[in-house]
Amino acid sequence: MIELLRIEQLALVDRVELEFGPGLNVVTGETGAGKSVVLGALGLLAGARTSAGAIREGADQAVVEAVFRTDRLPELEAELAKRGLPIDDHELVVRRTVTRSGRSRAQVGGCLVPLSTLAELFAGRIEISSQHQSQALLRPEIQSRVLDEFGGLRERCARLRSGVSALRAQAEEIEHLRGDAEERARRDDFLAFQVGEIDDARLDVDEVERVSAEHGRLVHAERLRSETYSAVARLTGDPARFDATSAADLVGEVARVVEELAGLDATLAPLAERLWVTQTDLGDAAAELERYAAAVEADPARLTWLEERIAQIERLRRKYGATTEEILAYRDRAARDLASLAGSDDRLRKLESEREAEFSRVAREAASLGKGRRRAAKKLAALVEEALAELAMPAARFEVVFQPVEPTPGIPCGSNGAEAPELRFSANAGESPRPLRQVASGGEISRVFLALKNVLRRADAGMVLVFDEVDAAIGGRVADRVGAALGELGGDHQVLCITHLPQIAARGQRHFRVAKFEAGGRTEIAVDLLDPERRVEEIARMAGGEVISEATRRHARSLLSAGRGRD
Repeated sequence: MIELLRIEQLALVDRVELEFGPGLNVVTGETGAGKSVVLGALGLLAGARTSAGAIREGADQAVVEAVFRTDRLPELEAELAKRGLPIDDHELVVRRTVTRSGRSRAQVGGCLVPLSTLAELFAGRIEISSQHQSQALLRPEIQSRVLDEFGGLRERCARLRSGVSALRAQAEEIEHLRGDAEERARRDDFLAFQVGEIDDARLDVDEVERVSAEHGRLVHAERLRSETYSAVARLTGDPARFDATSAADLVGEVARVVEELAGLDATLAPLAERLWVTQTDLGDAAAELERYAAAVEADPARLTWLEERIAQIERLRRKYGATTEEILAYRDRAARDLASLAGSDDRLRKLESEREAEFSRVAREAASLGKGRRRAAKKLAALVEEALAELAMPAARFEVVFQPVEPTPGIPCGSNGAEAPELRFSANAGESPRPLRQVASGGEISRVFLALKNVLRRADAGMVLVFDEVDAAIGGRVADRVGAALGELGGDHQVLCITHLPQIAARGQRHFRVAKFEAGGRTEIAVDLLDPERRVEEIARMAGGEVISEATRRHARSLLSAGRGRD
């Protein structure tokens, strides 16, 4: 509910404030008095676009501000909390500013928000029915929502949208996986070759060092053997020469000399001992070298194998890494990628199976929704025609027809079902109902909207409903019925009605009068909340014209009394 509406520097308005109440609020005034300014201000709060031309001449900007009560709108409060927009004790302040440069700013709860946020927050919460602007009721998606609300089908429709969305996501993923199938096959072959090549080599971390060492021994086997025997001969003496002196013999001679000298100087005794040990070590070394030389032998076959093995390892190094550790790490990564590719094929098969099941489920849901809509359409049409008959349209016909929706290939229906509900209307006898947007005037749309809202009023309580020209081309008893219908709507919604009919004005819980006046050579607009006596005068003016007699005042009082009695 809107508690307070403040308008500054908009059109001919300098500054006005309107304190609305619950139920039916009526706005009256002479033709051209500026009642549409209130309508335009409410449209700005609901996110409507405007231009710099709407700003009062001489002002830099126009401001519209409202205080909303939200205690009957828990869904709105939840949406505000989700967006991080503050609300204080169920009161929400919304502000819209339009500058002379054409820029527009919106604030919700004191926070700057994109202009689109107003439309998102108040869509379905502020509904304006005006003869001079496009009506939400003419939009196909709103017509579908009207029918689904009436039939209690909103949850079923939400499940259908969720299913269609899931099918689309699955289709995109399947297309992606199928489109990559050839590339995956090529990569699968390549990775399998790489893993197999490394596995076939049977590498281990220490092998390169061992193979290199063995290869070096076999390549130099002859030299190792001959030079080792030569070293042995130097240590132990050449057996082919009887006079050859060995290194061991020389060390032994030195040891004897030092031992003799130790008899003269005892400090040489340890050195003599070391020399004797050295002679023994030289003998042991010679024996070990001789055994080594005897073990060294040429093996051409083994050498060939080693050279092939070294070449194999070198090829792997060039492809996969400088060290054995890097080669094996590359192999593990390739194996993981190979497993992932195999998982893609499994995922594709699983997705295709899931999609078949989801397709069937969505198709069943769409068929069920369609049946529910057709049942609801018959009931809705009957109730709306009954309501229209009471709103000066006794010959009106109203029906809901269903246009088939061409679905996306691979999906059994559109996101809103297999059919698009379309409201059709005929105001006159003998005319077939046609789409509402093609045949309804502004006043007719308002009355169709009023009839629908009366039928649906318990489905979406808590809205702000604004009616302009709802009384076009009606009067007398029918005007009284329109007033009654607006009063009934006021039981579940806040209703703001701009009217020219005293029968409707008398129904209002609050009555505002719009008037033009001159001040300082400029035209301005004032909006006043009427007290009981001034209200009698305004309704008398509406009923009797410019000349107000005591008779028109009595008539005005009777209308007010009747309006209060029926409420």
